[in-house]
Amino acid sequence: MNGQEVKEVAPAKVNLALHVLRRRPDGYHELDSLVAFVPQVADVLRLAPASGFSLEVEGPLADAVPAGDANLALRAARALCDHWPRLFAPVRVTLVKRLPVAAGIGGGSADAAAVIRAMCHLYGASPPEEELRALALQLGADVPVCLHGRAVRMRGVGERLDPWHLPPGLFVVLVNPGVAVSTARVFARLAREGASNEGGALSPLPAHPDPEECVRHLRQQRNDLQRPACTEAPVITECLALLSSLPGVQLARMSGSGATCLAL
Repeated sequence: MNGQEVKEVAPAKVNLALHVLRRRPDGYHELDSLVAFVPQVADVLRLAPASGFSLEVEGPLADAVPAGDANLALRAARALCDHWPRLFAPVRVTLVKRLPVAAGIGGGSADAAAVIRAMCHLYGASPPEEELRALALQLGADVPVCLHGRAVRMRGVGERLDPWHLPPGLFVVLVNPGVAVSTARVFARLAREGASNEGGALSPLPAHPDPEECVRHLRQQRNDLQRPACTEAPVITECLALLSSLPGVQLARMSGSGATCLAL
């Protein structure tokens, strides 16, 4: 065991582009997305060995976090112990919640991934990478990419991750208008209204783009969930219009299923 407590950061996940390709027979959607992370905007988790599992939530958005087994971070800790009982033991999880929930920036998934990283550090464990990623996918489609924690192209239902070079000097502003948006409702509305996926998958990615080339490439992509999310929460449209009007903004787009918007 490496010490009595470990701290892990759970950064915000942003979808720079998100193409919804098709709905599979099992109900999941095939996606093609460019994902990046903003470490300056993050939850913080502290884990310590304990006789049983527990979760304490602090921070400015603590009241929005589900408690008990409904919390994905606690479920991740239990899943590790259930799958590898000889490698892991129960923990006390303290979550400092700063990321808004139901916001399109993977807050719950980022917390679960941070718990997995922290428990591996706490107990000095190194489960097989493929098995660890499979367990992460069982917890949620965004957990594997949050576990990876670096810019990637994410495909399938979240299981295919290919590194993507994000150039330095590309700055982002994140704005959340303070409304929660249901991912399930956004996908249901997309199904009713029809996807805007005539362009199919992402266009070929530049290998090592500079910031200008990166923005030009991203302008050719889209977020297929943006239109139905704007119908669900019209304030997203106002947010995007405001960001687009600001000096220096090269691209304004919604992240994930909303309502967080980003400006590059």
